[in-house]
Amino acid sequence: MKFKTTANKTLVALAVASSFMLAGCQTTASTATEVSPTQVAPMVATPVDTGSSEITLEQAMAHPDWLGRQPERAFWNGDSKSIVYAQKQQGNELRDLYVQAVNSQSASQVALNKLHTVGAKNAVYSTDKKQQAYAFEGNIFVKNLSSGQITQITHDSAQQSKPQFLTDGNLAYRQGNAFYKVDLATGRQVELVNLHLDDAPKGVQEPDTYIAKEQHKLIDYIALTHKNKKDREAREEQIKEQNDSIANSQFYLGKGKRLADVQLSPNGQALVAVTTESRPWRDEGDIMPNYIADDARVKAEKVRRRVADEKPISSDVIYIDLKSGEQTTLAYDTLPGFDEDVLAAVKKENYARDGKTYKSEKAPRAINLMMDWGWDQSAIQWNTDGSKVALMLEAWDNKDRWLATVDTKNNTLVSQHRLHDDAWVNYAYNDFGWLNNSDTLYYLSEESGYSHIYKKPLNGKATQLTKGQFVVSNLTLTADNSAIYYKANVEHPGLYEIYRVNPANGESEQVTNLDGMTDYQLSPDESKLLLTHSKIMSPPELYVADAKANTQVTQLTHTVSDEFLAKKLIAPKIVAVPSSHTDQPIYAKVYYPADYKEGETGKNRKAVIFNHGAGYLQNSHMGWSGYFREFMFHSLLASEGYVVMDMDYRASKGYGRDWRTAIYRQMGTPEIQDLADGVSWMAENANVDTQAVGTYGGSYGGFMTFMALFTQPDLFKAGAALRPVTDWAHYNGPYTSNILNHPDVDPIAYEKSSPIYFAEGLKSHLLINAPMVDDNVFFQDSVRLVQRLIELEKENFETAIFPVEPHGFVQPSSWLDEYRRIYKLFKETL
Repeated sequence: MKFKTTANKTLVALAVASSFMLAGCQTTASTATEVSPTQVAPMVATPVDTGSSEITLEQAMAHPDWLGRQPERAFWNGDSKSIVYAQKQQGNELRDLYVQAVNSQSASQVALNKLHTVGAKNAVYSTDKKQQAYAFEGNIFVKNLSSGQITQITHDSAQQSKPQFLTDGNLAYRQGNAFYKVDLATGRQVELVNLHLDDAPKGVQEPDTYIAKEQHKLIDYIALTHKNKKDREAREEQIKEQNDSIANSQFYLGKGKRLADVQLSPNGQALVAVTTESRPWRDEGDIMPNYIADDARVKAEKVRRRVADEKPISSDVIYIDLKSGEQTTLAYDTLPGFDEDVLAAVKKENYARDGKTYKSEKAPRAINLMMDWGWDQSAIQWNTDGSKVALMLEAWDNKDRWLATVDTKNNTLVSQHRLHDDAWVNYAYNDFGWLNNSDTLYYLSEESGYSHIYKKPLNGKATQLTKGQFVVSNLTLTADNSAIYYKANVEHPGLYEIYRVNPANGESEQVTNLDGMTDYQLSPDESKLLLTHSKIMSPPELYVADAKANTQVTQLTHTVSDEFLAKKLIAPKIVAVPSSHTDQPIYAKVYYPADYKEGETGKNRKAVIFNHGAGYLQNSHMGWSGYFREFMFHSLLASEGYVVMDMDYRASKGYGRDWRTAIYRQMGTPEIQDLADGVSWMAENANVDTQAVGTYGGSYGGFMTFMALFTQPDLFKAGAALRPVTDWAHYNGPYTSNILNHPDVDPIAYEKSSPIYFAEGLKSHLLINAPMVDDNVFFQDSVRLVQRLIELEKENFETAIFPVEPHGFVQPSSWLDEYRRIYKLFKETL
């Protein structure tokens, strides 16, 4: 990737107001290939501390309305002159919708009787961009963008979705498992296809048993009745074939199936449907007791099954030619590696532990559509004219991803790209599509070690369009193929800006220069960008900018409250902690005490390390954190003399493939090694007493707290584990099987990675905070570990339960109770 020259800029984290002075540390490299995370300075300066009013624990844990009610779910209006966003009402959970012109600083609330007039984020546009189509409350609407006239296409209680402009200028939409075409000039509606999840009707059957055949021979009435049925069936078929007024669009996909996805071609002449076995999402025993129910009884809430109970499942890809009526199920045997025993080494290791020998054999693997957790696109993508279709497929064992096209002449899948990972293929960074009016694909791939953009003609080699030690995401192609816009952390792992690359020559240029966390949406006319931008010390707001290099932005919303701006909060510094185990440093936020003086000695500071959740999540970045309560709690601790560190340990997002997969088959080992490096860094650089360090976190962070206290018992004096995983065999399949395979295949990985197997190592003080109606990490996780600790006769632990809370706490009183306990733990033990 070649970058056009842009003005050098100072790399900083961010200020709440423009009056803050920021110190620089890093300039922009001239080409992407020169940018490397290891080149970034060891510390990034951040704003001076804000406000003058002390933050209290009660305020930090209060309902977030007091921060200001930030814009949500923003999108462009079809005219490209205004935006639409939702805003929460004060004091309740309802949202109102607002429209704001991009040249205005004020917004107008949309009346409830006008909600259907403002379009939708996933609205689609006609080829000439003169019409917009969208769904609202299960009905389909078409808006003329010149006149503003809105036509309601459907007005009924059925649920319609997925409006789609066809190449002939008309509109298609989906209702249930059927697709309809609407002539926009006349309003005439035609059923294009009706899919049935059943076997095809067998029609009139000939007798097939001895006594049935004899019955037809001996009894004239039976024979005559059978003949009449056959005649009637034949006539009905003739009418369907010869009379155009009758829809002949029924297709049968098989009994006991469910429809994973279906996409109609832009020309309305073909369709790809993907089916899989219809299975319940849970087993009968998968329940969760709810003790605080509205009828004062114990309710058995239904919950998902555990990874230990999952069984392989595969899908069928069905190509349907609507003109000929031909329906073909495409085989996977043309995909490279479709029958490889990719887990042979893992199986061999597990067999050997049990004194057995594993013999590797080839066998077809279970394969399904790719499921990207952040997608707003389908894994089935047609080219512009509907003559070609591409699918992104993944193996159930998580080791392969294929980008394949359909050869309609030979009814086969053609592999265009295979991405293999011995650990697991990422469930993010899978955007793909076709260049407009072209038979060339573009897609994201981590094959270089970082997510980058590639293009590939169907019969040619792939070309890498972006290169460097940074992560690319969120692709948007322009109508004329002149640019693919993308989001990337080119200059620093924690700083995200918007860029664009020319697919023809791979030349990239920087678009935004905002220093923080920035997301974007290209306007329908492609002239402007709607930006959602935040900084370390300030929540996200909406901005607008021209869609060009080195653009200038205008802030549209100002929703942060004066009360929040007045609070005295300590701005964290972004530091690069040297790693004892990798060449890359571990990026972390550090909250220095209010009275800290650089160079002080004595090793007398107390410290806390916070462990973010999700595992694959980035929190040491320069934008506003989803952990805003923790941010204020850390500021409070720092104001009282603590050093607080928030690490992007190995497994965190934003640092490339190898950082992500370091935990493969050993969750809780690399991460705790990184925490140990964090403690050492604080001792050397922040005057911290290593005998006075605590740790805490929720979900994955709670799991890490357990693993730290159990496997390195001298590292922390105390720890708080919130909504924690204790045994990965009880967690869900899609997440866990990526990292640890499945328990029946790789029990070694589960035993090596689950805290319950290491509980005997507990020496320090432990607080377990467990919500009881958590359908993500079950309350049972904490119950089983508590029983294990009791049986091990451990003394330094206590448990707090939260009867009405799910995985993500909701009630401010619960938040306050939880953090009072954490605060007390650190006060009393460090």
